[in-house]
Amino acid sequence: MTHSDIIIIGSGPGGYRAAAYAAANGLTVTVFEEQHVGGTCLNCGCIPTKTLCRNAEVVDTLKKADVFGIDDLSYRLNYSRMRERKNKVVDTLRSGVETLLSAPGIQLVRQHARFADSKTVVAGDESYTADHIIIATGSKSKMLPVPGIDKPIVMTSTELLDIEAPPRRLCIVGAGVIGMEFASIFNSLGSEVTVVEFLKECLPALDSDVAKRLRQTLSRRGVNFLMQSGVQEITDTGVVYERKGKRESVEADVVLIATGRAPRTEGLDLEKAGVACDRNGIITDEHLRTNVPGIYAIGDVNGRMMLAHAATFQGLHVVNGILGKHDNIRLDIIPAAIFTHPEAACVGTTEDACKQSGLPYTCRKGYYRANGKALAMDETEGFVKLLADGDNKIIGCHLFGAHAADMAQEISALMNAGATTAQLHDIIHIHPTLSEILQEMA
Repeated sequence: MTHSDIIIIGSGPGGYRAAAYAAANGLTVTVFEEQHVGGTCLNCGCIPTKTLCRNAEVVDTLKKADVFGIDDLSYRLNYSRMRERKNKVVDTLRSGVETLLSAPGIQLVRQHARFADSKTVVAGDESYTADHIIIATGSKSKMLPVPGIDKPIVMTSTELLDIEAPPRRLCIVGAGVIGMEFASIFNSLGSEVTVVEFLKECLPALDSDVAKRLRQTLSRRGVNFLMQSGVQEITDTGVVYERKGKRESVEADVVLIATGRAPRTEGLDLEKAGVACDRNGIITDEHLRTNVPGIYAIGDVNGRMMLAHAATFQGLHVVNGILGKHDNIRLDIIPAAIFTHPEAACVGTTEDACKQSGLPYTCRKGYYRANGKALAMDETEGFVKLLADGDNKIIGCHLFGAHAADMAQEISALMNAGATTAQLHDIIHIHPTLSEILQEMA
């Protein structure tokens, strides 16, 4: 039987960063991983998707080369080369994680782990014990309970990332982050893209004005959106949906199910450890502690915020707690980005939420078309909302446009510092930059 200070089940961003941090602080760590190290994000999520986003962005730039004075440009898409580049990026980063998990103090066990009791984990024929156990098993694609969901044309994002060529007709079920990113990518790569969404608007976590403008932008690029449409069935040739009481259909060669992710808890034998969970995932408190002392759950598996960077900092916060260290990690301020073209991003509360709660607020709006750098880049499609409370303290920012993620990160830093709009107004910004939009709004 092997004993360590910490056991971590899962080697995604939450797991491997927590392991490295704990080992650097003198703790011994045993990490269990039954698949590739790096988790969903590295192997079949954030990284390969963003690599293809970059390919799509380059294609979009080539399409308007004449704007930049490049006439009679011709090119040919070589999707097999794009796949090779994507796989090379993933392999490079996976190798880096392998190196990280080979550091002194870390033992990597490449097997499925399950609980024997609240202090013991079993993998293969071996038992492992630890004073603290962190569950970081991530999530899996959530599938719709509709007829035909097992048809050959149905894929999750994992399969679509490894497709040999862009489909001629792609139907995406779901207009959340995954659906919108793939709609943008494959529209740029020449697919005829249709998005079927049950809700009234895309990206429900985003400010409704920003989400609407982003959807309209993608619509102008050729993405067909069928909002308030419920999928009834998937056939061999496409999707049957109901809209305003009428059954209609859309033909497709590939159907991507992008209706969200579900926490991955199966096979852990949580009941043997007494760990409580519900349909949203493993239940934790604000410090990621489960109902069982010494057991924690971080990342997608707790369902609190399904983002790689959220998992990372939840893991660091847990390790700090184990070490008895105080930190200033604000898990209530987590920026997020959607890497469509143009990007969308957000941090903090929305105007919709302020209205619903009756919170006093002010809303400032800014537009890319009035910014010098945006004009120089030919990226004038963009809109920003900056929210402040009754004391002018910044409480949120929602935007779409070029480099939206970078601008949301600036606001996130200011929110962590408790900054006001007056303080933002007084911060000198480089000219010309897109972030001048934020300063001028303030």
